[in-house]
Amino acid sequence: MVITDRVSSRRVAFGLAAIGALVLGSAALAQQPAATDLGATPPADSLPRVEFVFEARVTLAPATVLGETGVGHRQYIPITGGTVAGPKFKGQVIPGGWDYQLRTGGGCGTISADYFWRAEDGAVIHILNEGMMCPGGAKGERTWLRPRFEAPKGPHDWLTRGTFVASLEPDRPATPPPAGAPPVMGAIRIKVYQIK
Repeated sequence: MVITDRVSSRRVAFGLAAIGALVLGSAALAQQPAATDLGATPPADSLPRVEFVFEARVTLAPATVLGETGVGHRQYIPITGGTVAGPKFKGQVIPGGWDYQLRTGGGCGTISADYFWRAEDGAVIHILNEGMMCPGGAKGERTWLRPRFEAPKGPHDWLTRGTFVASLEPDRPATPPPAGAPPVMGAIRIKVYQIK
């Protein structure tokens, strides 16, 4: 009899605790935003904005083509120099970087360019520019990249801390190649925007 009363008392206490937890949980849920707000477009004043910071014209050597590999069609393009100019940075592209490209079976391709700039004050900045290109876009459609910068501490370290997007557009020579020759890619233009 005593054992039964103890078991019953524990069951009642457990039941009361469970009811209390449900009530407290319901109150906490009532204070959270409704699930219908999930995925709704935020107010315009809270959306990120972009600010144009500079443009690079990067000169290129002809591609070195490895051809078909186990992961796709691989080529790389040597970076030979160039200029960077804009409201927040000016400098030169240091010759010697690479633009690694891999085209997959579906026709899309990845870009991973790894190179350096020298600012007007002599500081050297490392750039890693990554993105994806797929066929079938509208004529003149730009490729979007995700540049990451590594700058020394000092006046250019805002590049290391910032978040950026960039557009890539071909800068083809004014004179087209002879009939039947492959198109010449002498340079590209990269417009860089900082997300604020």
